[in-house]
Amino acid sequence: MRNKKDISLEDKYLRRSESVFISGVQSLVRLPLIQKERDQERNLNTAGFISGYQGSPLGSYDLELFRAGKYLKDHEIIHRPGINEELAATSVWGSQQIDYRNRGTKDGIYGIWYGKGPGLDRSMDAIKHANAAGTSKYGGVLAVVGDDHGAKSSTIPHQSDHDLISAFVPYLYPSGIDDIISYGLLGFEMSRYSGCWIGMKIVTEVADSAKTYEINNEKKAIYIPSQDDLNEYREINRNISFYDSPRDLDFKLQRSKGLAAQVFGFKNNIDEVKWPNLNSKIGLITSGKSYNDVREALRWLDIDKEKAKGMGICLFKIGMPWPLEPNGIRSFCEGLDQVLVIEEKRELIEHQIKWQLYNWKENVRPVVTGKYDENGNFQLPPENDLPLTTIVEVVAKHLYAATKDNELLERLEWFKKRASKEQLNDAPLDRKIFFCSGCPHNLSTKVPESSTGLAGIGCHYMVVNMDRNTELFTQMGGEGTPWIGQSPFSKDKHVFANLGDGTYKHSGSLAIRACVDANVNITFKILYNDAVAMTGGQSIGTNFHPVDIAKQVLAEGVNKVVILTERMEDYKKVSTPKVDIFHRDHLQNIQKELRETLGVTILIYDQGCAAQKRRKRKRGLLDDPQRKILINPDVCEGCGDCSFQSNCVSIEPLDTSLGRKRTINQSNCNKDFSCLKGFCPSFISVDKESVKTLSIDNWEFDIPSPVYKFEEDITNIILTGVGGTGVLTISAILGTAAHIENKKSTTMDMTGLAQKGGAVWAYIKIYDQQKKPYSHKISPGMSDLLLGCDQVVATRKEIQEIISQERTYAVLNNNTLPISDFVTQGDIDLKEIEIENFIRNSTKEITANFNASDISVSLFGSSINTNMIMLGASYQCGLVPLEAKSIHSAIALNESGAENNLRAFEIGRLFIHDPDNPIFLKIKKDKPIGITLKELENRLENYSRGYFEDYKDLKEKILNMGAGKNHEKILKEHLRVCLIKDEYEVARLHLENTENLINDNFSKWSNLKFYLAPPIFSFLKDKKTNRPMKIAIPAYIALPIFHLLRKFTFLRGTFWDPFHRTKDRKVDLEHKRILERKLNEYCEKKSLSNILNIIEKSKKVKGFGEVKRNNFLIFKSLYSDSVIQTNKLNS
Repeated sequence: MRNKKDISLEDKYLRRSESVFISGVQSLVRLPLIQKERDQERNLNTAGFISGYQGSPLGSYDLELFRAGKYLKDHEIIHRPGINEELAATSVWGSQQIDYRNRGTKDGIYGIWYGKGPGLDRSMDAIKHANAAGTSKYGGVLAVVGDDHGAKSSTIPHQSDHDLISAFVPYLYPSGIDDIISYGLLGFEMSRYSGCWIGMKIVTEVADSAKTYEINNEKKAIYIPSQDDLNEYREINRNISFYDSPRDLDFKLQRSKGLAAQVFGFKNNIDEVKWPNLNSKIGLITSGKSYNDVREALRWLDIDKEKAKGMGICLFKIGMPWPLEPNGIRSFCEGLDQVLVIEEKRELIEHQIKWQLYNWKENVRPVVTGKYDENGNFQLPPENDLPLTTIVEVVAKHLYAATKDNELLERLEWFKKRASKEQLNDAPLDRKIFFCSGCPHNLSTKVPESSTGLAGIGCHYMVVNMDRNTELFTQMGGEGTPWIGQSPFSKDKHVFANLGDGTYKHSGSLAIRACVDANVNITFKILYNDAVAMTGGQSIGTNFHPVDIAKQVLAEGVNKVVILTERMEDYKKVSTPKVDIFHRDHLQNIQKELRETLGVTILIYDQGCAAQKRRKRKRGLLDDPQRKILINPDVCEGCGDCSFQSNCVSIEPLDTSLGRKRTINQSNCNKDFSCLKGFCPSFISVDKESVKTLSIDNWEFDIPSPVYKFEEDITNIILTGVGGTGVLTISAILGTAAHIENKKSTTMDMTGLAQKGGAVWAYIKIYDQQKKPYSHKISPGMSDLLLGCDQVVATRKEIQEIISQERTYAVLNNNTLPISDFVTQGDIDLKEIEIENFIRNSTKEITANFNASDISVSLFGSSINTNMIMLGASYQCGLVPLEAKSIHSAIALNESGAENNLRAFEIGRLFIHDPDNPIFLKIKKDKPIGITLKELENRLENYSRGYFEDYKDLKEKILNMGAGKNHEKILKEHLRVCLIKDEYEVARLHLENTENLINDNFSKWSNLKFYLAPPIFSFLKDKKTNRPMKIAIPAYIALPIFHLLRKFTFLRGTFWDPFHRTKDRKVDLEHKRILERKLNEYCEKKSLSNILNIIEKSKKVKGFGEVKRNNFLIFKSLYSDSVIQTNKLNS
């Protein structure tokens, strides 16, 4: 076993022997480094040039290039991110032109262009021209295209194959990380030899995977064909030419360059026979990611190379799907009865095979099927991605038809039974993507009532699913321009259009120019968050301040520009003629003004990306406010107005015996503070100096090594969690630990838009050196461990497919983060019991189920270590086939947070070994705030003797009518309504509970403030909500007032009560009167169902001020006998 010193995080770029643990994207960074070294071995003085535009699944490629900047510089490789994909492609074209008039300082420049599928669409003109012109003799170009077949983080599934063909760009399709560098090296040499740009298709499952990579793969010799192999075209110069006519360029491209690519592919065996045709009956032909899936399907069917030989099965892997080299295909297919072509999306290889075999020897050519079976029915759907389960089933059907093997029939029956069972198991809840806590889009994407918004590309695209009158969307850079075609025929006279700052710089400025030319009434909301947030927070470049944007759009002819910001102080010294600047709270009023302005107007909303702020604060690059917001649960009514105003997922439910309240998750709060706009006096703030944690003197625990539960050579782990909570860290640590231990591993992270609080899961395989799983995905029902850091995600269909009652053990964190629907549906049932039972019925055993989040917060002051605790627990349960010291070494490699992560891992182990350890007994458990019926009755008696007498009378009637177990629920709601939270009561609750609340969270704190809207200042209106303004009142002012109010409680309800005649109190008293009258009426009728119904309706009358009044009006409309006009309640 290697010791810790043998492994470093830089191995992926520095090591040149043995193996490294590396991801798909990191392989693309390593590739040009290896190309440079191979050129040096040939005494070529070359350099590299890389340009493109970020986009999933290559969204993190430029970030990895920046991180590897030192190694790029040492290898004379320049990375210049493009302003968009088209201009980046043109820049790479330029790298091939250095030979023009002998101006170059290098023998050649090898270039890499990168972009996702839609970026290739945008770049077609540039790539067609560049490919026709050719590449330099010692340069060469790879066009790396990221394809998101399943639209996991795209607005539409895309397939780039046909674009590449249209540009006459031969392309390679790596099946996994092993192919990326070897194909990339082949691609550069093919490009030099043929004069073509060479495409390389990278799908999500390859880019987002990682594995133990054998470095010998990149040391294979590359054969450069002779010019004579091109026959009559051998004399034609295929490299870049500066003087050929367009017709000459096309001739060379069509006749010579494509042929050269085919010859190069054939000579280097890019298309490989994996299992030879030895009198076989059926051949399987596949390519790219589907090849690995087919191999995994065959493994699941218990078919290896030797068994396949006896069954008459052969297998062919296509490395270059276009142009398909014909000699290898014909040789493989000769004499077969049938060929099954497995490829994702629209058929491409299948059509070429049929074309190449059509006029061939009729007596030896097979029947070819693929997307359709022999009867013309779909069997491998062309839409979206191709699930492994579908491939397994289709391959099994065809092999059974050809071989009549009974084991295959049994497997097919297993599929049918499992599919039937899955149809009955709908997940109780779904974790949907949502804006991050504190995201500026939470507020900026709201439009005024009766207005309509148009969506665009970026994180703000998610608003189309948030019931905000924002509709439709366009391609990147087209934002707003559909209105040009709609406006002449629409009843609406104006729309808003969301446009991200990254998109504005990429191409969106042209959309504004188009709308100016069309003279339509539209307001572009340029959402300036200073980052390309969706793909990882890349910088949008320099010289790009909101003021610069304002000047540019004014020069383009827009009619009005307004900047809204959260930091007015940043604009004190900025001169902005013709530009108005306001605080972001003015959003709605400014939008109403702009929609009445004719022509094109611009609203620039300046607020930084919350996720990027968090990253910068963690690295010390941005000031981290010490202010922390808390909600006093005794004052909170649970109305949810704070969620409505902020749209923030850090506001979470707190279920108590008095109903659902609200609390703030301090671990993921990004300090936007917009929740303070909720009209509620329960909010307080302090400047925290240190978070309260449980003190542990000795972190060294005597924990025995676990007994490993499995005997399999490959352990399959499925890890589920929530985006942004460190799930992928666990995946990387397990992969690295296996590498340290001289085992092998593969991981594949399924993220997409999940970084926005959505569902994240990772497939992890750990295996011995002699084994080789192919697909990074786990086969149906074959997961050994369900590591459920989030239980909701564990119920998804994708997870249920791979777990089973026969095989899967589960380790669960039972403190599940609320789903995003809670933001808009505050009373939603989170179905915790149903979720646990759902998982229990889907697995062999729930080995451990505990509140890891609570342990993390109690010991480390944050929930960020929760997943590491879960890993430690899974390890101690005997479900992770690694040594503890290997995991320790992997954790220690990443110095940031390593100490706490090591401790968290051991704490997880300790919990499984000794759950009654004093550490866990000391930890505060998450218990509902409990208050008994008797305590409430005592509180009411002290509150108002008259109200208490009314309550006693009603209580007697409720008990006499036989309400059974329901009586406490009925009486508690009546008590809640009687215990009106007026100014006196709020003061009392704050005095009694605030200090305890703060001390439960922080060991040191200062600067306590209360956020209140005193009635005497009700004439001051909040610019955002148009309600009475809430004021931050320091404790040294608020607490004496609270004491005074408590002292004068005896004035409550009397002539001298200054609050008795307010409209809020009128609502409270009217609510009490209606409820009591109806309860008395229903008691007389002995109608328990009516009583229970009105109690449930009454519970919804909660909140303060306008919020409660609006809730009460709904209640009143159902139960009041004499309707009071709405304006009387609001006057």
